[in-house]
Amino acid sequence: MAKFYEALDDKLIAFIEAQPMFFVASAVADGRVNISPKGLDSFRVLSPRKVAYLDITGSGNETAAHAQAGGRATIMFCSYTRNPLVLRLYGHAQAGPPGGALWREYAERFEILPGARQILTLDIDSVQTACGFGVPLMTLQRPRSTLTDHWETKTEAEREEYRRKKNKVSIDGLPSWSEA
Repeated sequence: MAKFYEALDDKLIAFIEAQPMFFVASAVADGRVNISPKGLDSFRVLSPRKVAYLDITGSGNETAAHAQAGGRATIMFCSYTRNPLVLRLYGHAQAGPPGGALWREYAERFEILPGARQILTLDIDSVQTACGFGVPLMTLQRPRSTLTDHWETKTEAEREEYRRKKNKVSIDGLPSWSEA
């Protein structure tokens, strides 16, 4: 049965730190709900009511568009090991590109990976745990480095050009990328 919390506690933080991936869902009042899988060493708990992740340039930038429009976001972690659990963090996201206020405040908490385009934070409104009995048992082989390997081969100018062409507007036409 689901259980709600006002904030993260030490046990939930330890669970987050043990997970190799998470999912970010975001939305505004109209348009698509977006869900993105995330991995790498990109997630940080900043406090019991605030988390952040380092976002790497990808094919879209929906979460940032939804954050800029004041939209809601949910971050979900699942255990794929012997002890099942699903953890959801509900709240509102903010996005901060390199040089912006969020970036300046939190970048030192991350190893800045090739292709990093922004830091997203989530101010947590509520936390929910669920049983996770329907989540399969799986074994992690290794982190996938394809995305960071790709951006490692590009200059910063090439990365910026890609973002300007591919990440500036969401699939629903919302602005998703702004200069610092």
